[in-house]
Amino acid sequence: MSATTRAARPGEVDGVHYHFISAEEFDRLVETGEMLEWAVVHGRNRYGTPRRPVEEKLAAGVPALLEIDLQGARQVRASMPEARFVFLAPPSWEELERRLVGRGTEGPEERERRLATARVELAAEPEFDVVIVNDEVHRATDALVEAMGLTPVA
Repeated sequence: MSATTRAARPGEVDGVHYHFISAEEFDRLVETGEMLEWAVVHGRNRYGTPRRPVEEKLAAGVPALLEIDLQGARQVRASMPEARFVFLAPPSWEELERRLVGRGTEGPEERERRLATARVELAAEPEFDVVIVNDEVHRATDALVEAMGLTPVA
């Protein structure tokens, strides 16, 4: 589960959706090496993955799935080059815009900031080991499970 410095949105619960922490606590975790990866996302808030839970899962032989941005993926690649990196791509630019507008959670300025981030991330697709087009949730989920070396549930 990721940690973030942003405030919880309506309906989000600390420890369920994210660990919502202060900027000071986030700084402490980064400084002490307790973050596997972290980044400033959309030029605003910081998000990161605490290192210990990931390392514990891997030591137990359990695959760990991180939902991270490009900056985070590059950091994990540097520290865990054996990891498999999956790029989840939209079916098209137009569909990405439609989904972002359809969520109704961001105003026009924030949508533009997110689309600018998406342009950079889409250009980095060749850095990843596997690309999955998120055109249909069940198909994309099955492809992700297979990329993790697991068997999809029928």
